[in-house]
Amino acid sequence: MSAPAPESTATSLAALSEAGVSIWLDDLSRDRLRSGSLQRDLHAKSIVGVTTNPSIFAAAVSGSDQYDAQIRELAARSVDVEEAVRMVTTADVREACDVLRPVWDATNGVDGRVSIEVDPRFARDTEATIAEARQLWWLVDRPNVMIKIPATVEGLPAIRAAIAEGISVNVTLIFSLERYQAVVDAYLDGLEDARDAGRDLASIESVASFFVSRVDAEVDKRLDSGAPGSPLRGRAAVANARLAFAHHEQVLASDRWVALAEEGAHPQRPLWASTSVKDDAYPDTKYVDELVTRGTVNTMPEGTIEAFADHGDVPANPQDWDSVRDAYDDARETFAHLADAGVDMADVTAQLEDEGIAKFADAWDDLLARVGDQLARS
Repeated sequence: MSAPAPESTATSLAALSEAGVSIWLDDLSRDRLRSGSLQRDLHAKSIVGVTTNPSIFAAAVSGSDQYDAQIRELAARSVDVEEAVRMVTTADVREACDVLRPVWDATNGVDGRVSIEVDPRFARDTEATIAEARQLWWLVDRPNVMIKIPATVEGLPAIRAAIAEGISVNVTLIFSLERYQAVVDAYLDGLEDARDAGRDLASIESVASFFVSRVDAEVDKRLDSGAPGSPLRGRAAVANARLAFAHHEQVLASDRWVALAEEGAHPQRPLWASTSVKDDAYPDTKYVDELVTRGTVNTMPEGTIEAFADHGDVPANPQDWDSVRDAYDDARETFAHLADAGVDMADVTAQLEDEGIAKFADAWDDLLARVGDQLARS
């Protein structure tokens, strides 16, 4: 559940929180931490979590002098660039975890989470991913950290292993319904392993990050190449996410889940990621307005949060607000029409996964280069 929104919170963001959507900020920097802006936003914008990725860290390090002192100290100890990046990024995440700790306490560990990603170059390497997840969990050393593991085929056993060891996981880069179902199974397998090992299931938390806007960007491009102006433009991503939530509801009704819940397990909440629009023709709050339902997370860059605060489409009674559960039939119909139009969603999502891994790996290389340059000059 989301932490109660204070009276100072922007009305539309407070309403979104009241509707059962946990608002997480998709950004982090030492400037945000040291200036106190993250602390202030928890109250002013109903923010109850933070997500990061290599692109976010690359921008943070290159755009601030707040990292100079730490990097000089790392250089004085002749730390190599890869270890320096781990020290820099985990320091920010550790501090953010401390800022979010009151939210973690108030929500019994459900929110107040800060996510950090394993080295994206390990996306196709199960053992390296498991080792990196353990290392990051140990380095941050905060109960409200989440380790981001990509939902590749090779990432699935790493997700299970991490959950089994009591490591909370943010499963990232989910594009297809089929892969999402495999992610859910990995989570349940990991919980059962943890239970059998005598771990406290209530201490383990997970979200499944379903990427949204990138799906529309690719599907729209394919539609435009065959039928410009198709009425199916801008409908694939939301339909995809809504059908993912339908599967989530089916899992929560299963005997397997009920048995785990009785042992204290928390549901693996669907998280809507990549929620800034890629096409200016669409409303800038599209992937917030159309994906409101209780028991979800929406992680947004600051621009999307500000846009929703300014003109989010909020009903008169937020407690009854739901733009997902009553739209399953429409989502299935959209998928049928996409297939009729020649859009191969399996091919779309496979391409997006490959591109997502490549983009994060490139951003990681950029981060290494920036920190490496600073180490050399220190």
